Amino acid sequence: MLVKDIMTPSDKLILVSPMNTVRDAIKQMREHSVRSVIVEKTGTSGAYGILTFKNLLETIVAEEGDIDLLNVYDIATTPAISISAEIEVKYAARMMVSQSIKRLLVIDNNEIRGILGMSDIINILMDDID
Repeated sequence: MLVKDIMTPSDKLILVSPMNTVRDAIKQMREHSVRSVIVEKTGTSGAYGILTFKNLLETIVAEEGDIDLLNVYDIATTPAISISAEIEVKYAARMMVSQSIKRLLVIDNNEIRGILGMSDIINILMDDID
């Protein structure tokens, strides 16, 4: 099975500008009930980033709750760790485990195709058990 078979496609992802405020990103996450948002690249040869609950928690603790002067680019992980849609899922799973990450951006030709979460892989494994 390939990553493209189980990933969440790009048309279902929430993208935010790196210039957005952190507070705005939090509002987007809450509004769409997601745990991460994709940070848009700043140009054709730029890199996508990701802003996760973990980034937010680390920042809120470090800033003691004062996040009003921060923009997304200040705290997002850029470039985000990514994988091709044409890779077997088992390799994506190994990458997640070895890098201790829960999500991989799926990027081909420097364009976002989707996101693969650990839960996507677990759901497939659980379906196979039934």
